[in-house]
Amino acid sequence: MNGPVTLTVERTDARTWPDEQMQELFSEGFPEFITADRLAKQYIGRIREWFADLNLTLVDDHGMPVATGWGIPIRWDGRTETLPTGYTQATIVAVEGREQGVEPDTLVICGAIVTPSLKGHGLAGETLKALRQLAEDAGWPRVIAPVRPTLKARYPLTSIEAFMRWTREDGMALDPWIRTHQRLGARILAAAPESQTMTGTIAEWEGWTGMAFPETGDYVIPEGLSLLRLDHSADQGTYVEPNIWMQHI
Repeated sequence: MNGPVTLTVERTDARTWPDEQMQELFSEGFPEFITADRLAKQYIGRIREWFADLNLTLVDDHGMPVATGWGIPIRWDGRTETLPTGYTQATIVAVEGREQGVEPDTLVICGAIVTPSLKGHGLAGETLKALRQLAEDAGWPRVIAPVRPTLKARYPLTSIEAFMRWTREDGMALDPWIRTHQRLGARILAAAPESQTMTGTIAEWEGWTGMAFPETGDYVIPEGLSLLRLDHSADQGTYVEPNIWMQHI
């Protein structure tokens, strides 16, 4: 962006986006193995149908999608000890709450992605603010997020509990994605060491990571926040993704 850009916020389903625009937007969003969360997959269809109004896209003045973010509603009493275990359980709580007629009072921000060419221009923060506005409009008093700390991939052997305490000299978090939330007033609530569990065959993991896994054992994988456990006898790899719960309001 060479100058001021006017951004508008739209529901993602408000129009049909060209495939090439969506491919560009999501090209550097999450590692491919994120889709291997088998349990979350069971709920994703209902989430897309029921909570489409919480799926937003930021559009520039040329009509191009430059960022997107999405959330889900849950009922939560505000106590750290009653937080969902992470992203996957939050999706289950949201869907089952809807099915049971539970009135939500909390927005869970599930993710935010910025098109690669515009990273570093504040669009992630604008996306988070747009999502927070949805909660305000709905009258929900709380906004939380199972944050995926991007820098953690450089320290896969470090526990998430230790990593979330790491700060810079100015007191802000060492991790840049945590800092983005902090700059908007969010605070760290708790570690979510088992936020998601991804499973797949050895061949699938080799495809997702571009690596070879010759024997059973633990492996550091690209973009992995923790280790991948491979079991050749079972032809299965298991990766447990840690997140950090943060609260905005």
